[in-house]
Amino acid sequence: MTEQTIMRIHPIVLVLAGLTAISTTPSPVRAQDAEAEKLATQTCASCHGPGGSSISPAFPKIAGQRAEYLESQLKAFRDHTRADPMAQAFMWGMTSQLSDSTIKNLAAFYAKQKPAPGKAGDPKLIEKGRAIYEAGAGADKAQACVTCHGPGAEGNAIFPRLAGQHAEYLVKQLVQFKSSLREGSNAALMHTVTTNMTFDQMEAVAAYLASL
Repeated sequence: MTEQTIMRIHPIVLVLAGLTAISTTPSPVRAQDAEAEKLATQTCASCHGPGGSSISPAFPKIAGQRAEYLESQLKAFRDHTRADPMAQAFMWGMTSQLSDSTIKNLAAFYAKQKPAPGKAGDPKLIEKGRAIYEAGAGADKAQACVTCHGPGAEGNAIFPRLAGQHAEYLVKQLVQFKSSLREGSNAALMHTVTTNMTFDQMEAVAAYLASL
């Protein structure tokens, strides 16, 4: 092989070697995604289930949840601005060491997961719940749920996805909003919405949402 041939091949080899190095070096984005997935599967899954589809109604399903909502709630847990009993017992400790970037990546991870399917229930109770969801509850017809959470309860920005959520969990949150036990993001609005709701109405709308 002549010296001229070597000189022609050499730059090509360098370029290929460089491309190989780039393709095998994890990008910061991939590394962050991997960190979020590791945290979700090794820590969060113990309560929220694989991929965020929890089995126990004590813990919400977060697969497919709005990233903006998850991010705001995780920060509220970390900063202790959400202070309901379950938040203090579980989430304060879990989020205490999370950085803003880790929270953002974790929220994005769960937002990409496939939501769990809805659960069938009593048709009459579900229909009653649908009417409340779409038109509001109480004599004053406070703001209807659909206004913020969307026609399919898919959520919108900081307003969470409610479709397919555990009915028991939803009832508990509605009770806490009504009693002002749950504070933080959207708490004042939800207190107004739930002030005149009866427990039966809460159960109905929760059954409807769980069925979606």
